[in-house]
Amino acid sequence: MDRKEFLTLLGFSAIATTLPMCMGSCSSSASTPNMSVDFTLDLTQSAYAALNTNGGYIVKDGVIVAKTTAGNYVAVSAACTHEGANVNYNSGSDKFVCPRHGATFANSGTAVSGPANGNLQKFNTTLTGNSLRVYS
Repeated sequence: MDRKEFLTLLGFSAIATTLPMCMGSCSSSASTPNMSVDFTLDLTQSAYAALNTNGGYIVKDGVIVAKTTAGNYVAVSAACTHEGANVNYNSGSDKFVCPRHGATFANSGTAVSGPANGNLQKFNTTLTGNSLRVYS
């Protein structure tokens, strides 16, 4: 085998290996698999200080936890169901918003406007003193 044949074969091998991955990630609607979570946040720690203010939020272990403008805690999967970018919490609209393409979700995780057409997975929250438990 000469150099040209080797490089041609190497190129075809690389394409054959990566093409299935590219085709899977190029879909227009990513789905959010059901996640199982169970963690507790100590709201006295500086890493979670944003959750002491209405409108604040944090992202932990693929979950976005927000304190709504009404003072309730909500938690949903952080990855937008369109292409997987982490959503942000917008306290002015009380919605989760994807910064990449503008998809919006109600604070319950329900898709409100596209391009996402799937809901974010919602998790339970329980506040006991300064401990906020987030769980499936």
